[in-house]
Amino acid sequence: MIGAITLQEFVVARQVEFAGATGDLSRLLTDIGTAAKMVNRHVNRAGLSGILGAHEPDGHSSTNVQGEAQQKLDVYADDTFHRVLRSCLKVGGLVSEEQPGILHVDHSSRGEGRGYGKYVVCIDPLDGSSNVDVNISVGTIFGIHCRKSPLHSPATADDFLQPASDLVAAGYVLYGSSTMLVYSTGCGVNGFTFDPSIGEFFLSHPDMRFPDTARVYSMNESYLDEAIPGVKPYVKECRSRGLTARYTGALVADFHRNLIHGGIYLYPGLEGKPEGKLRMLYEAQPLAFLAHQAGGATRCHHHDLLHVKPTALHQRTPLFTGNKAEVERLVAMLMEAVENV
Repeated sequence: MIGAITLQEFVVARQVEFAGATGDLSRLLTDIGTAAKMVNRHVNRAGLSGILGAHEPDGHSSTNVQGEAQQKLDVYADDTFHRVLRSCLKVGGLVSEEQPGILHVDHSSRGEGRGYGKYVVCIDPLDGSSNVDVNISVGTIFGIHCRKSPLHSPATADDFLQPASDLVAAGYVLYGSSTMLVYSTGCGVNGFTFDPSIGEFFLSHPDMRFPDTARVYSMNESYLDEAIPGVKPYVKECRSRGLTARYTGALVADFHRNLIHGGIYLYPGLEGKPEGKLRMLYEAQPLAFLAHQAGGATRCHHHDLLHVKPTALHQRTPLFTGNKAEVERLVAMLMEAVENV
């Protein structure tokens, strides 16, 4: 552990880097840390507390708005983040991978002039939840935007449908052998490890950056033959250069490993599914923001994902993210494949 600075202390200390900072974003980030602690406790005790497996409220498996089967922990994590963030006076609205639309947060009943908060939050409450049953790491991903709509009115879709470059903060929580919260407010990336004996996140990974050289690539290679042209030869080249294949099926775990050791994550568009699988708001945008801050790059096929403006709350996207040199190498091969068609 480097020093003994807690997440809350670090967040507050960083306020001085922003002219006119009010502490509102600091409070919101601290609340996200609080919710993460609650989810962490249940993830760690999932095998003992009866919350493994599918969510079956009426004897039948439930699905989210994506049409995917929900796990019990999906529902618990979603409820937990909603409950904690709704109590934060700085939040005016939430969207979640697990919910069909905007959850408006009205604080009018809590005092004169409260109304709606100035921030909106996009969140994937529990990424990779199908891994919990087999004790593989899972995570939470979040992005925070300043609202564009008037604060006296409910948040609108346009408040959420902003490019990743407009995020004021983004991060993830990795629930693994240890629990880490990694975030950025646009001034670098910092990681905090949870000490369960004290109940606090402590700064453990300051100024996180992608290494200059990639060591791994992360892709579900069962889809390789269906991937858009250029991906297959790139993966073949990765193997020839000695990169190791590492893929867990949990986006947070794969991204975190690649950030620490150097690597690239690939989830391309496929034949018959060119839009890809991952969600723009809840997964791709926050990680694109973090990758950029850590010296990496992110693309949705040929486009810089950092500057792509979403058009729908549950929009999907292809995703290539990691070491900048690897992402650029891949994009060059994609362009070459298009030119040779």
